[in-house]
Amino acid sequence: MGTYLNPGNKGFQEILRSEYVDKTGLIALINKTVGTMEKLTCVSRPRRFGKSYAAKMLCAYYDCSCDSHALFDDKEIAKIEGYLTHLNQYHVVNLDITGFISEAAETGTPLSSVPNMIADAVYRELTESWPELAGKSLKDAMIGCVEKTGREFVFIIDEWDAMIREAKSDAAVQKKYLNFLRGWFKNSSFTPKVVAAAYMTGILPIKKDGSQSAISDFIEYPILDPDGFAEFTGFTEGEVRLLCEGYGMDFEDARKWYDGYDFPDVGAIYNPYSVMLAMRKKRFDSYWQKTSAAESLMTYINMDFDGLQETIARLIAGEEIEVRTSRFANDFETFRSKDDVLTLLIHLGYLTWHREDGTAYIPNEEVRMEFEEILEGTGASRKWIELIGRSRKLLEDTVAGNGSAVAKAIEEIRDTQYAPTFYNDEQALRYVIKFAYIAAIDQYLKVEELPSGKGIADVVYLPKPKSLLPALVIELKWNKSSEGANNCSAIRQIKERNYPAVLKDYGGETVIVGISYDAKKKEHSCVIERI
Repeated sequence: MGTYLNPGNKGFQEILRSEYVDKTGLIALINKTVGTMEKLTCVSRPRRFGKSYAAKMLCAYYDCSCDSHALFDDKEIAKIEGYLTHLNQYHVVNLDITGFISEAAETGTPLSSVPNMIADAVYRELTESWPELAGKSLKDAMIGCVEKTGREFVFIIDEWDAMIREAKSDAAVQKKYLNFLRGWFKNSSFTPKVVAAAYMTGILPIKKDGSQSAISDFIEYPILDPDGFAEFTGFTEGEVRLLCEGYGMDFEDARKWYDGYDFPDVGAIYNPYSVMLAMRKKRFDSYWQKTSAAESLMTYINMDFDGLQETIARLIAGEEIEVRTSRFANDFETFRSKDDVLTLLIHLGYLTWHREDGTAYIPNEEVRMEFEEILEGTGASRKWIELIGRSRKLLEDTVAGNGSAVAKAIEEIRDTQYAPTFYNDEQALRYVIKFAYIAAIDQYLKVEELPSGKGIADVVYLPKPKSLLPALVIELKWNKSSEGANNCSAIRQIKERNYPAVLKDYGGETVIVGISYDAKKKEHSCVIERI
């Protein structure tokens, strides 16, 4: 067994010694492609979503240098037709591209040499196992290995796009790397003879060459449309429920923190890395770790394509945003519009994507915290800082009961920061309110349309456990007074429907806020009472 050629099953053995959620059904999807015209598969998903686990699992299954029956016989894959047909039947080339990049950095080797480093590493181990193949080129040696052993190769490449990310501004290095991959996977004199199947995974889909994929024979399953790979993108809701039961953790808290990546026919998908850490630590929190890709997002947001910062603020406030994803170049350098930046956020896992209606939104509390940290960091723009400062002052005035100041602030935000296409109904007013109170996310959980015994409150802000602030119940009215004889007034409706009663479990005080907009006068009014 080698490091890159036929690495064996030790990596998967280590995974199985920990708490393992059975994802071996993914193997069946790859088995269906072996030896077919669809044998090249590229799966892209966000960081910390189990890409390396999948790679080690596939190595253990296909590698002919080991016996993995004991690892898989009691798993889901053993129940699926074709299980034994492909088990330990192939030579495996297993590459983690980040390892080669790290080695290049440590030795002062330029990134342009990484493809040669990969080829040399595979060639060295190949000729160590079969010395008679020495002296041939790598491709000829691999062809000779297939002819000698009667076994084809399965290529498993983890973090395939690391070169695209690291050499983001060097088109020549990117091109050399992509040409290297073409030599393996788009070569009529090599690919059909040697490659039984290939599985590449990374954060980004394959870099585009013009409008097409640079390695066009790969069938891609990106986070935008994972198709049959959706249930293997992360943990399903059923899997998380079982984990919560086993660890004595509250499932509803797990849903709040880590749910949000939803796909048709599969439902909710959870971040596996964060879920498992939450179980082991017995604490729900944000467990994402920053990467250079994440840290560079502030640079792109500050470019402020087409009002991008306002769009980010709307996302943090809880809105869904339409995004055109088709023009994204699948790299970290080519941005033509805010849609390209938002598409990158989807691939990185910062936004979840609804393919059916073409919208994206922030999926859960963990990701929302990441957004807050990025946008409140030292790289935040003056425009964003001003918005947060204005929103915090609005929150202070609300808690203090200063209705006139709140109405004035909402007026300013509506006029200068947020302009719905049609500011002519209660829904438009609701959007402005969520945007205005964006600073409340630090100490509150926002709930829209919270049911009570006699109706539904428009927007409710529930204090987080450590917050000393009162709960906020906000009722919105369009073309109606906030208070007075009108039976439909905002404050009167809050009192009549007894909305604060649903907050009794939270204790403390409740501030009720009635906000109205007069379309004729084009004025907001606000009445605030404390209960």
